Amino acid sequence: MRFTEADRLLFAGDSITDSSRDRADPASLGKGYVRQIAELLPDGPEVLNKGLNGNRIYDLEARWTTDVLALRPTVLTVKIGINDTWRTFDRDLPSPIGKFRGAYRRLLSGARQHLPAELYVITPFLLPVEPEQRDWVADLAPRIEVALEVAAEFGARLVRADLFMPRAAEEHGAATLAPDGVHPSPLGHRLLAEAWLTAAGAPVEEAPRPSR
Repeated sequence: MRFTEADRLLFAGDSITDSSRDRADPASLGKGYVRQIAELLPDGPEVLNKGLNGNRIYDLEARWTTDVLALRPTVLTVKIGINDTWRTFDRDLPSPIGKFRGAYRRLLSGARQHLPAELYVITPFLLPVEPEQRDWVADLAPRIEVALEVAAEFGARLVRADLFMPRAAEEHGAATLAPDGVHPSPLGHRLLAEAWLTAAGAPVEEAPRPSR
């Protein structure tokens, strides 16, 4: 699809979306894939970043009305889930899959009910760089399945970061794409941006790809 100046693209999620945005500035896009998408789209739609560092799905749900629905996006992208796994291991804050699924369904159901928006779901991913992160894989896998389920249920376009990021890691190395296994490098963010734009079928401006 071709976006125009009449479109408002909103990206909601955790620190991967946040990417050091200035929360005092509503126009701040951070340093990651959201900014890269905005810079690569030629027609100048409005782009909003509503990622928030540390969010689990329940934190995103708690601010869904004010940070998402109230802003009336025409295109809404959700990327959430890795912190539900991470906090299970580092803070003993479990996120049962049934509860996680219910929250995710409420998010997209609310969007479908209240917004005339095209929906996108970016699946969570993990590129283990530390031995203990391999134990996270089994916890994250059903969250990826939930993302796939709710995307299908609510007609969202899918961006399969759980597939293309590990494939890219085979070529570049996991730490090159995400130094801590979770947060992307500039190259990792560029891969996310390119995958989103491909899913959107959007024409893009040419720009050099960062090496790392």
